[in-house]
Amino acid sequence: MRSHHRPFVALLSFALLVAFAVGTPSARAQEEDGESPGRLSAEDTLQIHNVGGPRISPDGEWVLYTVSTRDLGDEDLARATHLWRVDVHGDGNRQLTRGEDSASAPRWFPDGDKFAFTRTADDKSQVFAMYTDGGEAWQLTEHEEGIGSYAISPDGAKVLFTARDPETAEQKRRKKQHDDAVVIDAEFQWTHLWSHDLSTGETTRLSEGDFTVSDPRWAPTSDRIAFVTRPTTLLDDGWNSDIRVVDVATGESRVLFENPGPDSSPRWSPDGSTIAFTANPQTGTTVWHNKLYLMPADGSGEPEILLEDFDLNAGAPVWAPNGADIYWSTGQGTKTNLFSVQIATDEVLDHAAPHGANFQFTLSPDGGRWVWVHANPAQPSELYTAPASDLSQATRLTGHNNWIEADQIELARVETITWDNSEGNPIEGVVHFPPGFDGSTPYPFVVNPHGGPSGAVTESFNSANQMLAANGFVVLQPNFRGSSNYGQEFLNANRNDWGVGDYDDIMTGVDHAIEQGWVDADRMVAYGWSYGGYMTFWMSTQTDRFKLISPGAGLTNLYSMYSTTDITGYLGWFFGMPWDNEEAYRRMSPIRHVKNVSAKILIMHGANDARVPPEQAVEFYRALKDLGKDVTFVSYPRQGHGIREPRLQLDRLRRYVCAFTDVVGLEAATETCVDGMPSMPVEEDDEADGESDTTEP
Repeated sequence: MRSHHRPFVALLSFALLVAFAVGTPSARAQEEDGESPGRLSAEDTLQIHNVGGPRISPDGEWVLYTVSTRDLGDEDLARATHLWRVDVHGDGNRQLTRGEDSASAPRWFPDGDKFAFTRTADDKSQVFAMYTDGGEAWQLTEHEEGIGSYAISPDGAKVLFTARDPETAEQKRRKKQHDDAVVIDAEFQWTHLWSHDLSTGETTRLSEGDFTVSDPRWAPTSDRIAFVTRPTTLLDDGWNSDIRVVDVATGESRVLFENPGPDSSPRWSPDGSTIAFTANPQTGTTVWHNKLYLMPADGSGEPEILLEDFDLNAGAPVWAPNGADIYWSTGQGTKTNLFSVQIATDEVLDHAAPHGANFQFTLSPDGGRWVWVHANPAQPSELYTAPASDLSQATRLTGHNNWIEADQIELARVETITWDNSEGNPIEGVVHFPPGFDGSTPYPFVVNPHGGPSGAVTESFNSANQMLAANGFVVLQPNFRGSSNYGQEFLNANRNDWGVGDYDDIMTGVDHAIEQGWVDADRMVAYGWSYGGYMTFWMSTQTDRFKLISPGAGLTNLYSMYSTTDITGYLGWFFGMPWDNEEAYRRMSPIRHVKNVSAKILIMHGANDARVPPEQAVEFYRALKDLGKDVTFVSYPRQGHGIREPRLQLDRLRRYVCAFTDVVGLEAATETCVDGMPSMPVEEDDEADGESDTTEP
């Protein structure tokens, strides 16, 4: 494989792009006193607009996309997603849908004069259509269970969609009479394929069987569909997926490719002769790079495997219109980059996407232009475009988060740094420096290990760490061994080794920051979520260097975790079966070392977390209480592995700020705190519950 790297040319600075003033004004900009507090607060994070889902029109001139926004005047802080349209030069930007019901997943019809989208009707998601130049939307589907994903056929005649099988009459009866005992791992509600004919209104089922389907894709000739199947709806079986093809006219389906690991993202070549997809042979884990496969669409012959020497993950393939090249995006260090491979030569090109997070790349029908979503440390997600030949010429199309600059909010300076671990190997991390930081004096310090562990930190917009920097902290996010974006060997380097090598990678990063003069070694705290929760639990048992540690949704007892999580296969890939490797499961469980804890501990966990069951937090909390340690445990009702409800999101962020500033002797700059706890002012006109009606990490 030959690899060529194109030089990176920086984008225009954020300050030069304020002319793209699109979106609603912030609450702060509407304050009567006109004062600019200057720092990002927890309340400000709810104002961030999430931009995504770009789709380029058939003529290449317009882009449909979605904007998700919270109504800060609503009692429930409700979020709604709506469709917008902008031309490829950044002009003509306007909102197309409105109302309380969200509209999402825009798709162009082939003629370009109308588009489809999904919206709730009678509590079920259905497909609607609207003319591009405006007017009322009309409903296309009326499926009993509502629809999941969908696609318009290339000839414009049909809508393909996925939908769950409805409950049978017997299931409804049993549920109504409370005679609905469930046999675990034996009863599933399958999702299958359906086709809706737009001229006749007839809906036809296209798949049958004890499996569940996803990611359906039309052939260019509108006569076949490629899709992904999984043997059950269990999360662990997501790594056991295969690819099938169904004939629309006959309903006959066949397996295109199967192997023990995940096979995903089937994409037809422009001439319909080949299907590209990603796959790897490792079951039960995401800790393995996918390769790019090419398979004859008729299923004949063996697949061709590309990117054998490409030491990063292959993302969902995007065909060039000429069928000679395939593109994909994937993480590379602390950015997300765009690559392509020339099929005839296996030559890989690095297209030097802008530094930061780049995702949802979409290529114009003529292959001449990219549109995608970009976020960087100074800017949440917005749409960007560039000539396909040169991403360094990227320009921004939207400005839905211009309120950050309009309100003169000072943001942290963010940099990628490198240090050597104890073995002499380089480790990267992302640092947030507080506004006004000049390196002349050390600052209080926050260490924030990421989740996964096969995740990675990029130089993107991180509202939680921007908040902490705004309150006077230097924040380090290390990409320790086991992180993606650094090659297969690095990705697998913490197998059977949690809390050892990765802990060293983190702590040598702490030492590096101290050596640079950035950090006051006597005023350090740490927090993390998921695997970051595990790592901060572990850190609390291995060192006394931190004043406070806040694990979130973290693992404490790997042995009990194995049998209670919804991803047992993932844990098993790292350590094998607990009964076969009991010593490792116990040795690497923070609960086994709980007596060593000396820092104050602030535990947070979702009460309905299936990924890391809340009992993991309860075990550690109870042990600390019995040991007489300083511990606080916050349980978030109704929440799973992440915190979704807006007021609980606010609570989490404010607890971080108040607890961290209190323990290091700072005064919180963005939140009201009393004795290290959030304290919200009470508005006299709020008769409902005595709380202020305040307007993601």
